[in-house]
Amino acid sequence: MKGLKTAAIAHKRLDTEVVKKRKAVPSAKKEKPSNKKNNSGAPKRPPSAYFVFMEDFRKSFKENFPDNKSIAVVGKAGGEKWKAMSESEKAPYEAKAVKKKAEYVKAKEEFDRKLLGDVAEKPEESEKSSSEVHDVAEQEASS
Repeated sequence: MKGLKTAAIAHKRLDTEVVKKRKAVPSAKKEKPSNKKNNSGAPKRPPSAYFVFMEDFRKSFKENFPDNKSIAVVGKAGGEKWKAMSESEKAPYEAKAVKKKAEYVKAKEEFDRKLLGDVAEKPEESEKSSSEVHDVAEQEASS
């Protein structure tokens, strides 16, 4: 009987050691390498019509339900209301989103111009090829 008890105790020890080993090894998350360059001065992307709507909805929801602190409840209520709205009710938000996108496009183009201008200013090339330039120089030298 001693042999059975010893085997059971040894088995329990192995189980607890395996569990300890599992707990001791933290799961290592690998970070994905970012292919995008980080431009801290770049303009922020514009919000969609839904997010323009949610800005207004959050304000009105907070006024109507000041005791509510749950972000999830506000998000769900806003999503349900957005789905229930007709196209004509969504139109003002879509117009605001289009306006914000136009402003973003302007700002992005200006930012890109500045970024490209700062990187390197390329000298303008003349319309003549380099061989024509050399031919003209040789003709002037021989005259």
